[in-house]
Amino acid sequence: MSGTGTIHPCCLTVAGSDSGGNAGVQADLRAFHAYGLHGCTVFAALTAQNPFGVSAIHQVPADFVAAQLDAVLGVYAIAALKTGMLADAASIDVIADRFAVHPEIAKVIDPVMVATSGAKLVSEETVASIRERLLPLATVITPNIPEAEVLSGMRITCRADVREAAKRLHGKYGCAVLVKGGHAVGDLAAAEDTLYDGAEFSAVTMPWIDNPVSTHGTGCSLAAAIAAELALGRALKVAVEGAKGYVHQAIATSCLVGRDCGVLGFAHKNLNHRPFVV
Repeated sequence: MSGTGTIHPCCLTVAGSDSGGNAGVQADLRAFHAYGLHGCTVFAALTAQNPFGVSAIHQVPADFVAAQLDAVLGVYAIAALKTGMLADAASIDVIADRFAVHPEIAKVIDPVMVATSGAKLVSEETVASIRERLLPLATVITPNIPEAEVLSGMRITCRADVREAAKRLHGKYGCAVLVKGGHAVGDLAAAEDTLYDGAEFSAVTMPWIDNPVSTHGTGCSLAAAIAAELALGRALKVAVEGAKGYVHQAIATSCLVGRDCGVLGFAHKNLNHRPFVV
């Protein structure tokens, strides 16, 4: 059956699963749906996890990652995509090959490599593949501070360092850079993200939420929300502002769904709350 109605934009997530539904592909789909967008998925890994940790990971073979990409790219009206944790260099190669032939799709690359605690999450080979294959294809990358340190090759201890790292990354990869604050560093306020688009810096922040029920999946949710905003035709700075507001609402409405088990809340109830931008 052929349709003649309006074609609505879609979003794509290329990431790992979260069996607890807090992060990964599941968080991404929640964000896409909150924006009223259809979400397509490519699973790069399967995990057994909950808010207390990951107990098992099953790597999806690179040829099956490729098959998933081939099934959706060029078929669905994908206006924007985001990537999450990609732990295998072979998969990154097939992902980059497919992304390269779709320059019309806005690409939000979340270079998941280092936890906010500083713990390394992927191998050096994978880090090299992310640098060489994925980042040059990005519209915007969203590293946290430890990841920005790895990618820029410099130590970050203050706001000036964040800006210098963002400039270096833009110069090297030619994309916009959003360095996620996460925790206060020097004179950088907690929850202050820094956007550099190659021309100007913007500090995007929201009021700090004390003792939230859950913050698990906020990085995934932020990248997915940026992709959703871009898919809806919003300019990058506006998209980042809206995504920051989405995540703030999700944290503010986080709730318990089991004993000591929290999840992000339902930010879709009000997507008009925008953050402070300076």
